[in-house]
Amino acid sequence: MYNQHDILLEAGTNELEIVIFHCGPYTFGINVMKVREIITPLPLTPLPGTPPAVKGLIELRGEVMTVIDLPTVIGVSHEETSEDRLIVCEFNGEKSVLRVDSVTEIRRISWEDIDTPNDLARGIEGLTNGVVKTGDKMIILLDYEKIALELSRKDIFAREESKRVTPRNRSKKIIWVAEDSEMLRTLLVETLEESGYHGIRFFFNGKEALDAFEEGSDCDLLITDIEMPKMDGLTLSKRLREDVRYKTLPIIVFSSLISDDLRHKGDSVGVNAQITKPEIGKLIETVDLHVL
Repeated sequence: MYNQHDILLEAGTNELEIVIFHCGPYTFGINVMKVREIITPLPLTPLPGTPPAVKGLIELRGEVMTVIDLPTVIGVSHEETSEDRLIVCEFNGEKSVLRVDSVTEIRRISWEDIDTPNDLARGIEGLTNGVVKTGDKMIILLDYEKIALELSRKDIFAREESKRVTPRNRSKKIIWVAEDSEMLRTLLVETLEESGYHGIRFFFNGKEALDAFEEGSDCDLLITDIEMPKMDGLTLSKRLREDVRYKTLPIIVFSSLISDDLRHKGDSVGVNAQITKPEIGKLIETVDLHVL
């Protein structure tokens, strides 16, 4: 089946490739950088005591992975067919599997063409990163990261980890954060404030942050996600490094896409550090390293 090999190698182009797939009445997309391969369904081993959307475990070439059933997540009925596919994903340093109705193509798009969720995503707004119209199709970008995080309850573990951060006098430092996920924004503001950082300003995407920087900034450090509508975090970082005012601004990428295969992208645009979500304790340590 599909194996990941033709991803965008150059960072800062503000483009991405998405795998397009279907579930019930919806057409979804997921960043190809999160996809390792697409396969036909394999025998499942049930996992008692797990949420209904966690269908069980599969073994693929010696690796055991959890299978998440997207129809169950979004509340649509599904009958198994020969078109069913398993999308093997890897992010946050772990692999998991998403079961969908069918997979059709890979398409390259620009982050500029991605808008915030609208009426077409009604009922599943909390599971999307945005929508994009390509030709005659309206594609909903699935926030699989949030789905997997909540089903594994790692959001709770991240909050518990944040409570172990030692409070210090950080109140005079100004931190700007570009992050489109409401859940992560909440986690970040709770953690930053509990650890003593109170001068925090949030932006919903890289374009909003860049506009603010172009007006002039007195912030001490930028934390940015990679995947965001309008402008991704790597393009934002590249544009800031091209501005003499922000050549030395500390920039930390906080993303689910940090891996050994993809770390070179952040290095190429001059970021200072790259941390995998949701390692919130390590994030605070890294912020301290650069601003205290």
